[in-house]
Amino acid sequence: MNTTDTIPFNPDDQNNSNTAMIIAALERIGESFRVMLWEQAKEHGLSPIQVQSILFLHTHDESKATVTYLSKEFNVTKATMSDVVKVLSEKKLLVKKDNPADTRAQVLKLTALGKKMASATGGFANNYLRYLEPLSDRQKTSLKTVLLDMIYNLYKDGIITMQRMCFTCVHYATANNKPFCNLLQITLTPDHLRLDCPEHVQQVG
Repeated sequence: MNTTDTIPFNPDDQNNSNTAMIIAALERIGESFRVMLWEQAKEHGLSPIQVQSILFLHTHDESKATVTYLSKEFNVTKATMSDVVKVLSEKKLLVKKDNPADTRAQVLKLTALGKKMASATGGFANNYLRYLEPLSDRQKTSLKTVLLDMIYNLYKDGIITMQRMCFTCVHYATANNKPFCNLLQITLTPDHLRLDCPEHVQQVG
């Protein structure tokens, strides 16, 4: 089948191409994620991007807690993210503090109420854990490898940004034709590869 003529949402193409069916399946999984996120947001009187922002601030360090970083993380304009932060601040879920590392930007910090909200909303995607748990370790590793490769290719094509994964890190190298982390000094087997690494330092160029 000529993939340039394939439309993954066409059932006939899906029936004749596993690749097309996989793309269509990923779209449905993405839609289910959006539905669960929206339902969780409505339950707590928030918008999906507000929930995502709270969860990000709750699970990442202070160096990433700025309007600029969040706007890049979620592929929105700084103006849009500023509006998100304004609403969350009005709801007493976060506060803005002076940034000792950069006087031009402020650090965003969750309040006690904000942390409580993050804990309350953070489990909206836990159904996926239940669906994946029955898979064998080998199946999980294979699925993880495929997804990481897809995400990296999407990043290289400029479709998604802000990937804190091994492949985009300055510490990533090759030793004896195998992926290697110069920071941790370990060979990166599929089980070692990370999607969101706290020690990630973005490659330049």
